[in-house]
Amino acid sequence: MEKSARKKLFLTLCVIWNVGLLFVFKYLGFFVKNIKSIFNLQNIPLVEITLPIGISFFTFQILSYAFDVYYQKARAQDNVLNLSLYVVLFPQLIAGPIVRYETIADQIENRRETFENFSLGLRRFVVGLAKKCLLADSIALVAKHLYEFPANQYGVLLWLGAIAYTFQIYFDFSGYSDMAIGLGKMFGFRFEENFNYPYTASSVTDFWRRWHISLSSWFRDYVYIPLGGNRVGAVRRVLNLFVVWMLTGIWHGADWNFIFWGLYYFVLLVIEKKLLPKITSHRLLKIVWRVITLIFIVVGWVIFAAPLKSAFSRIIKMFEPENFLAGGSYLKIILKDYFPIFMICAFASTPILKLKFFEGKVFCVLKNIFAVALFALCVCKILGDSYSPFIYFNF
Repeated sequence: MEKSARKKLFLTLCVIWNVGLLFVFKYLGFFVKNIKSIFNLQNIPLVEITLPIGISFFTFQILSYAFDVYYQKARAQDNVLNLSLYVVLFPQLIAGPIVRYETIADQIENRRETFENFSLGLRRFVVGLAKKCLLADSIALVAKHLYEFPANQYGVLLWLGAIAYTFQIYFDFSGYSDMAIGLGKMFGFRFEENFNYPYTASSVTDFWRRWHISLSSWFRDYVYIPLGGNRVGAVRRVLNLFVVWMLTGIWHGADWNFIFWGLYYFVLLVIEKKLLPKITSHRLLKIVWRVITLIFIVVGWVIFAAPLKSAFSRIIKMFEPENFLAGGSYLKIILKDYFPIFMICAFASTPILKLKFFEGKVFCVLKNIFAVALFALCVCKILGDSYSPFIYFNF
């Protein structure tokens, strides 16, 4: 057998084995449940398998290694311990970011720990911890309260709950990524950024350049481009997008709401690709589209967070004019208690603190003092709260 054919065979077997394991652990129960429902097969038992934590992330890292070696982006690792270190690298193993083998291959063997990197990594870790403990967990109480509120049929309250969840999932997930990047830096690793202020996006396309960057770039480089990317005809290009976004939805979870969520973004992106040239040529339209993009994002998180039937019911009520302002009296009560946390989350979702004004020596000292204060607040919050896992631990 020729060398190229042998390499392709090994790559194919690696993909089948790892995707097969992912299917059995994560999707087999969902598949059996739907087969039973469609064909009314009551004798088939349901499959319930405990999901290995972080399986979606470390499976994609294993596949990244196989693809990078196959495409000669990195040399094959001949030390099994070094390869194992890459696959189970603990800072980001459970919830990302998904680390490409080509970006970390040299660091596995030649990384260097320094006091400067350790201190920078520690500060980044504290920022991530604060995002989770102080922001995500606090705004989560708002989202939960509003969705369980007796008057939650009012559109304005559903919007407020959806916005609260929009902040929750961002600070929860980006907080974990910050902690992982910080821990990696402390041990001499440089992980790629996973978020870039996604709620400041100018379009849906821009949102996915800023949200879960490691996942969207993984699908782009290992699925979309090998399928032909933009080099093919219009129909094939749309089909390629469909495959990518179907897989993006499925990757997030074994349920119909995740599949629909992925297809929801597929439809938005196909439409946007047609409209964007006209939008970007007009200043006012660009501003309007930025607002519309935020609305699309918030509605998308409603689909993501709830069973499909419940999500559709909520979205319909969110856009019913007669019910929208009926909960105005309840809204005043809610905002009286929770307005500050909404404002803090909105401020923290923007890159204001990245401005050059905050880069002087004085501010560097203040950042360190602020980090110590944040850590103390986080410890107090953790001691006073019950267990609150990261949302993406489920994936």
